[in-house]
Amino acid sequence: MSDAAMGSHSSSVHMQSKPTGTALIILLLVLALGIGYALRGLITDITSAGTPPLAIGAFVLLGVALLIALGFEFVNGFHDTANAVATVIYTRSLAPTAAVILSGSLNLLGVLWSSGTVAFGIISLLPVELILHVGTGAGYAMIFSLLIAAIIWNLGTWWRGLPASSSHTLVGSIIGVGLANQLLAGRSGVSGVDWSQAGKVFEALIFSPLVGFALSGLLLLLLKFLIRIPALYKAPEGNAPPPLWIRAILVLTCSSVSFAHGSNDGQKGMGLIMLILIGVVPTAFALNHAMPASATPGFIAATTQAEMVFQAHVGGAPIPNATAARAALETAVEKRALQGGASWAALDAIAADIADQVQTHGSMGSIPAAAVSNVRNDMYLTAQTLKLGGAALTGTEKTNVAAYSRLLTRSTQFIPPWVKVAVAIALGLGTMVGWKRIVVTVGEKIGKTHLTYGQGAAAEIVAAITIMAADRFGLPVSTTHILSSGIAGTMAANGSGLQWDTVRDIALAWILTLPCAMLLSGVLFTILRSVL
Repeated sequence: MSDAAMGSHSSSVHMQSKPTGTALIILLLVLALGIGYALRGLITDITSAGTPPLAIGAFVLLGVALLIALGFEFVNGFHDTANAVATVIYTRSLAPTAAVILSGSLNLLGVLWSSGTVAFGIISLLPVELILHVGTGAGYAMIFSLLIAAIIWNLGTWWRGLPASSSHTLVGSIIGVGLANQLLAGRSGVSGVDWSQAGKVFEALIFSPLVGFALSGLLLLLLKFLIRIPALYKAPEGNAPPPLWIRAILVLTCSSVSFAHGSNDGQKGMGLIMLILIGVVPTAFALNHAMPASATPGFIAATTQAEMVFQAHVGGAPIPNATAARAALETAVEKRALQGGASWAALDAIAADIADQVQTHGSMGSIPAAAVSNVRNDMYLTAQTLKLGGAALTGTEKTNVAAYSRLLTRSTQFIPPWVKVAVAIALGLGTMVGWKRIVVTVGEKIGKTHLTYGQGAAAEIVAAITIMAADRFGLPVSTTHILSSGIAGTMAANGSGLQWDTVRDIALAWILTLPCAMLLSGVLFTILRSVL
């Protein structure tokens, strides 16, 4: 980065403050309790499912995979959440130590509150054949390569002090694995990526910085028009904190962004951890054991209604056996299109087979260990195929199929509480270390003048609202993109000017994130697949 990008204004913010002994004791206590709870949850789930003791190799593989996944969330914490604390630190609203502890705590709560929709939206980008066979060497190679690639790129951009997007990085890593998988299989490479789903993610990631820039700038101008208090639009003087009411607003907006970041970004690690657990211990995690036996009659009734819809669209195609039906559904999902009546016939056959398994054994948790993986894969394939057939259905048919699809999703897409706790702790602790490099960039090097109270509040209000809205719709938006562009938007609206060397470096990092992450993960997948 050039000298100009280092900032024409320097901050007197004291970045070297240390946490108190009491704070350290509390953090260590939370860490110990969280680790204990997560380990207890993992052991309880495995034991209650009747899983035989894991072999040493499988146990080691599970431990390494979970550490890498939690390592990604840890890096994500200090890489992304530095954006949230920059405003309260540079407006003197909170001391650095207090800011990162507050942000880390709110990140933790955000993860625990999250819905899980983003987690499985990320998973849907992965190649179907690798998801269905996640317990194989290729499945492990997929998980290791995309996580390691994301960690490498995140650490590289953090070292340069560039607020790049962890969401963007993870999506690029997933696409790289998909393309490499298909190229190794001798196909075109296009079918390994669900480009329709990837397109939705790209739209969210591209749209978010535009939203951050425009809305933050407009909100600042609106605040100046409605709230004509000069103190709100001045830079801090010395190290004195702002007036109490301004300080309260900025602490609230920082807390909101941190909470929203946890609720959205924390889910990405959750989905990948669930894939790891399904691959290593399918009997405990492939199906949702929390669904009681009392839910079985409703599941069978929904299946019956869905089968009537499938049979109405078969069009004379023969009903295949289960093996042929699975192959037909895999073909439809891979080609992203139903193959006429044959696909509907395959759906009918698989739906009947799933219902027979559930009804025979009484509940999801009672399905024998030997059949769990097949039932889970059948449910996943059916749910993915149903996403392709909506245009051919009437209103009532769509309602019945949607109800059946929701039950399939609920049966296979779930996150145990201990997984949320483990991710929450990793993300929260990551928030509390390594934050300084990106905080300095956001606070000093984007605009030519010092950040004002109003600018910080406007950027964080827009960021919090945008991220929370994306969480509800299952879109993995970038906290970094929204908040960094929001700061730039307020600088432009305020007439403060931008440091274009820094803006150029950040934009270049954003542009390079996808191709570099794709290349890293593709190369790693090729190497690890041959090894594993």
